[in-house]
Amino acid sequence: MSTLGALIAVLAILMIIVGGETGIRSFFSVLINTLLLILVAILISWGISIPILTLIFIPLKLATIIFLGTHDYTVAKNSFYSAFTVCLLVSVLILICQWLAQAAGLGPESGEVLVGLSQMPGLSYPMIAVTVAIFSALGAIAEAAVAMSSGLLELKKHHVQITRKELEGSGTAIGNDVLGTAMNTILFGMFGSFLSLFLWYFRLGYSFGEIVNEKLFVNEALIILYSLIGVLLTVPFSTFLLARGMSKDEVKHGDQKSNTN
Repeated sequence: MSTLGALIAVLAILMIIVGGETGIRSFFSVLINTLLLILVAILISWGISIPILTLIFIPLKLATIIFLGTHDYTVAKNSFYSAFTVCLLVSVLILICQWLAQAAGLGPESGEVLVGLSQMPGLSYPMIAVTVAIFSALGAIAEAAVAMSSGLLELKKHHVQITRKELEGSGTAIGNDVLGTAMNTILFGMFGSFLSLFLWYFRLGYSFGEIVNEKLFVNEALIILYSLIGVLLTVPFSTFLLARGMSKDEVKHGDQKSNTN
């Protein structure tokens, strides 16, 4: 068995032991998302419109991440709505920033590797960069949405009489903790993946101006910023949606009781 296969087996066993049924669904969610990414790459290579593929696979990936990884339908529904809305807003931001940055495509460091190969495969590198940025931000947005919705729903279950204003205030407190952990996760992930590249830059004597204008660095830095902005938008929006939805449910239940009486 290869190292990758062994790690996948360990991951599956641990997720089953720790998460039970939800852990099994979460493991299949990871596998399905991996297959979806491979399918996107294949379809793009066939020349299918990248914007259309992106719009189709955004809800597919979110539904796979959230509904398979969450045991409560209310949490999943609220998380999906908030994550999908935030993702659309972040997608508009990504389109604007990618157009301004002009950082798509291959950097000069790839020149020696691609000698003798065509660098014009007939694909839109800017649109591929937009799709990569959107899919990269999806995970952080979905995670924040599920964390917020789960916390608020548990709070509502244990304090049934809590008002909408109190629930929103508790959501703000929960959101502060979610923001702190999510941002640290994103930043440390960037630092871990970019450590060797940073050392390479410094050992070769790159100036600060050359680093911040280098395509590899700019693309990754932008993706980190998109993810952070997505998490920042998800926290208040998830709180608003869940508090509003619960208030509507209470009104409906109240009307039903009054009609029964």
